[in-house]
Amino acid sequence: MQKILFATGNAHKLKEIRQVLTHLPYEIISLNDLGIDYDIPETGSTLEENATIKSKFLAERYPDYHIISEDTGLEIDALDGAPGVITARYGGPERDAQKNMDKVLSELSNREDRSGQFRTIISHIYQGKETQHEGIVRGRIATEQSGKNGFGYDPIFIPEGYNDSFADLGDEVKLTISHRSRAVEKFVDSLT
Repeated sequence: MQKILFATGNAHKLKEIRQVLTHLPYEIISLNDLGIDYDIPETGSTLEENATIKSKFLAERYPDYHIISEDTGLEIDALDGAPGVITARYGGPERDAQKNMDKVLSELSNREDRSGQFRTIISHIYQGKETQHEGIVRGRIATEQSGKNGFGYDPIFIPEGYNDSFADLGDEVKLTISHRSRAVEKFVDSLT
């Protein structure tokens, strides 16, 4: 069975990817499965650049694997696309989800326009060839946190067509509509 190495140590992202790819004849492994316990530097200025940096880093070390990496940004219209490429570090370098959400909610406290989107870029490298796949889910930022499921900004992001946050909707709904799932589906289409 061929292996797909997903460039993450994030258990939530790994679970989501494995659920979306469960029907494929590939074994999905993570950095942790290979004993890699360090972060691959994300020095790009765009999601696309960061996804490529991570997949190229691993493709050089594991040339027989399919390599996929992703970078995701929350892009808020009223904040000119921020936090964008620094989504995970928006509230500070420690990547604290609560600080990130607090900063977003504070910056939007007097804003009427709360629209935005999650955007994921997946980079896939196999045998030296890279393809990229984009997934977007539009929505709005809630005025307060809600829900216990999910991770990151899920408690404050309400996807279009819903009145509840990703954290309220739970994994089953999120898997069918999320930005990451949409990007992964395009990746899957490219394999078949």
